[in-house]
Amino acid sequence: MSLWPKDNQGRITKTFSFKNYRQSFGFVSQIVLLAEKKNHHPTITLDYGSVTIALISHDVKGVTERDIDLANQIDKIYDK
Repeated sequence: MSLWPKDNQGRITKTFSFKNYRQSFGFVSQIVLLAEKKNHHPTITLDYGSVTIALISHDVKGVTERDIDLANQIDKIYDK
């Protein structure tokens, strides 16, 4: 997993860069489908040329293997 630093809420976060809004939106669409499949839903901030993802397991109020696994899969989607 590439760098996903923790924010002040204890979530692991990462911002991904894109050339335009359409690419950002397409990335978010893939993340939404993956999150639904895994029943683990990140906080997603969609902007014109970037998408920020934040992950935490709300049930334990911390980062778990589920978050790390989803982060790795999100990195793979981005690297395609």
